[in-house]
Amino acid sequence: MTSADSNPELFARAAVVDVLLPVALDRALSYRLPDGLLVKPGDHVTVPLGTREVTGVVWAFNPEAEGKNNLKHVIRRHDWPPLSAEMRAFLDWIASYTLGSKGLVLRLAMRDPEGRSEPRVRFGLRRTDVEPDRPTPQRLRVLAVAADGLVRPKSELARESGVSTAVVDALVDQGVLEPIALLPSEIVGQPDANFATVDLSADQTAAADSLCASVRTHEFSVSLLEGVTGSGKTEVYFEAVAEALRQGRQALILMPEIALTAEFRKRFENRFGVEPAEWHSGIATGRKDRIWGGVADGSVPVVVGARSALFMPFQNVGLIVVDEEHEQAYKQEDSVFYHARDMAVMRARQEKAAIILASATPSIESRVNATAGRYAHVRLPDRHGGRALPKLAAIDMKLHAPPRGRFISDALAAEVTKTIADGHQALLFLNRRGYAPLTLCRHCGHRWKCPQCSAWLVEHRFRRSLVCHHCGHIERSPNRCEECGEADSLTACGPGVERLAEEAAQLFPDVRTIVLSSDFPGGTERLRRELSEIANGTFQLVIGTQLVAKGHNFPGLALVGVIDADIGLTSGDPRACERTFQLLQQVTGRAGRGGVAGRGMVQTYDPTHPVMKAILSGDQEGFYREEIAMRKLAGLPPFGRMAGVVISSTDKALAEAHARNLARAGQTLLSTSMNERITSLMLLGPAEAPIGLLRGRHRVRLLVKGPRDADIQGFLRTMLATADKPKKDLRINIDVDPMSFL
Repeated sequence: MTSADSNPELFARAAVVDVLLPVALDRALSYRLPDGLLVKPGDHVTVPLGTREVTGVVWAFNPEAEGKNNLKHVIRRHDWPPLSAEMRAFLDWIASYTLGSKGLVLRLAMRDPEGRSEPRVRFGLRRTDVEPDRPTPQRLRVLAVAADGLVRPKSELARESGVSTAVVDALVDQGVLEPIALLPSEIVGQPDANFATVDLSADQTAAADSLCASVRTHEFSVSLLEGVTGSGKTEVYFEAVAEALRQGRQALILMPEIALTAEFRKRFENRFGVEPAEWHSGIATGRKDRIWGGVADGSVPVVVGARSALFMPFQNVGLIVVDEEHEQAYKQEDSVFYHARDMAVMRARQEKAAIILASATPSIESRVNATAGRYAHVRLPDRHGGRALPKLAAIDMKLHAPPRGRFISDALAAEVTKTIADGHQALLFLNRRGYAPLTLCRHCGHRWKCPQCSAWLVEHRFRRSLVCHHCGHIERSPNRCEECGEADSLTACGPGVERLAEEAAQLFPDVRTIVLSSDFPGGTERLRRELSEIANGTFQLVIGTQLVAKGHNFPGLALVGVIDADIGLTSGDPRACERTFQLLQQVTGRAGRGGVAGRGMVQTYDPTHPVMKAILSGDQEGFYREEIAMRKLAGLPPFGRMAGVVISSTDKALAEAHARNLARAGQTLLSTSMNERITSLMLLGPAEAPIGLLRGRHRVRLLVKGPRDADIQGFLRTMLATADKPKKDLRINIDVDPMSFL
C-alpha cells in the first residue's frame, strides 16, 4: 500500500498522477491533473494517448514529475467503482510473475468503456382519467384489467386482456393509458444461506465443518477438497459458501466449463433459493455490465464464472472455490499467460480469504502441497448414499481387435446392447472431435494439411468440411485429390466421434443416440438442453468427447466404454500420464451415480501401462505415489520450475535467428552471473516447436528449467533485456509454468 492509499487527500493536492492503461505497455504514464479534478488510487480516468483517448486507472501519484512541462492532462474522471488496493497489488503480482505487460494484465480487470451499455429503461402502462373515443369490446376489456391502477408492461396487459398490442397502442395514443418507467429488475435474487436444510453424511459433515471454520477465520487459507466421483463435493463446498454469506462476505466459484452448468444452477437454487449470477462469454454485454457493478457494490454476493471472473471487482470476497481444479481449461494461453487456479490462490491471499480447490483427481501440484502441509487436505473417500464406484475392466485390443474398419470391439458392443436392453444408458467416450483426424489419397498418398499450421485437417462429415483445430481454417470436403486429381480416392484415417456415431448407428440401429462435442453448432443453450435431456433419460446411447467427463450427473448411466484409452499417452508432454489418468477416472466415474450399478470397459493396446493398471485396479494412491516420485526424480514441477519462450514470425529465418540471439544472451548470463538462483537454471534450445507453423507464423522454442527456488523470472527479464532488440515482425511469448508444450 502506498502513502497515497493511506492518505487519499494527497491526490487532491498532487499535480501529476501515474495512470496505467490497458494497452501493451509495461509501465504507467504520467499525466497532469486539471484544476479542480480530484482523484484517488484506483479511480478510472480517461487520458489522451497519441491521437486517441483511452480509459485507464490511477496507479500512483508522482510529485517528482510536477516540474515537467510537456505532460498531457487527464481529460475526465469516471464515476465507476475504483480498483481496490488489494486488486491493484494482485495485478502487479500477476505482471511480475507471468512477465506479462502491466497494461495487458490491467485489461483483464477492466470492462471496455466503449462496450458498456446503459441499462435499457423499461416502461409499463397505467390507466388515466381520459376516456377512449370509441369504447369497443376489446378496449373495454383492456380498461377492465387496468382498472386496478397497477402498472403493467404492454405485452402483459395485452395478454391479460386477450387483445393485440395494437389495441393497447391505440389507447396509449389517446392518453387513456400513460407510460410509466419501471424500476430496474434485480440482477439476481439474493441467495439465502439458510434456505434449505441439507442431509449430509458423517464424512460430508466433517468436511463441511472444516471448510466453514476456514471461512470464519477471515484469514487466508487453502483447502484441497478431494473426493471420489459422486461423493458430493459440491454440496460440501456449498456449506462453505453459505458460511461466507452468513459472514456478510462474497463468494466466487470458478468452473472450467461454465457453459455446461444447468445441473449446477439447479443444485445452487435448491440450496440457496435463487440461481447464482453467471460470468462467461455467453452472457450479454448489458447484463455483464450490471453484474460487474453489482459485484463492485456488493449487491451480487455470489458469482459462478469462468477463469475471467477471477478479475471481477469483489469488495469483500471471503471465499473462492476452484471446482475441478485439475482442469487444463484454467490455463490462459493468449496475451497474458496465467493459470487461474494459481492466480486464485494469490488473490485469496491478497483478500485474506479462504480458497477451496475441489477435485476427484487433484493435480500433482495440489496433491504435493497438501501432503507437505501447505494446504489443508479434506477428503471424501466414499460416494454419497453408499453407492459403489463403477467396476472397470480392460479390453486388450491386441487380442480382441474389432473387425476391419470398425473401432468398437465386439465385447464392448455386446455390453452396450445388454445395458440398453436392461433399460439403462450407455456412454461411448472418444477424446477426438470430428469424423477422422486425417484424410489422404489412396492413389498418391497426399495428406490434407492446414495452409496456416503444421497440422492435419480434421474431417467433419456432419458439416462436409475439413477443419484445422488450431487456427480455425475451414474448407469444403473435396471430391478428388488436389495433388493427383484422382476422383473417389480419398479415405478417412482414424476415428472421431462423428465416425463413432456412424458405426453405432449400424450396430445399434433402433437406439436413440446423441453425439456431444464442443464444436457442434447451437452454443451454450443447446449443450445445456442436451445435457438435461441425457440426465432425464431421453437418449439411450451417448457418444462424446471430454465434454462429457466434467462433473455431469447422469442418473441412468450404467456403462461407460472408452474407445481409445491410449490416445493421451503418445505425446512427450511430462503431464501426459497425469492427464490421461484424470480424464479416464473422471469419465468412467460418470457411471453408477444413480440407483443402478456402474461399470466401465476400457479399450487399450497396453493394459500393463502404469496408468491403465492404476485405473483398472482403482489404486489412485498408488498412481499419485509413483507419478510424484518420478516428477521429483526428474526435477519437474512442482519440484522444479519451467518456463517456455516461443519466438514467432512470418519469416522462419528471422524467428530462428532471434531465437539463437536470445539463447546466446541466456547462456552468457548463466556463465557470468554471481547469483546461484540464476546459475542453477538450464537453458534448452532453440528448437522448432512441435507445431512449427501456427496461424501463418513460424515458431521456435526455448525452454528454461531449474530447481524450485530458482529465480526464473529474473533470468528471463535479464536475458530479454540484454539480447538484441527484436525486429518488428517478431513476437515473443513467455509462459511461466507451462501446461502445454506444443
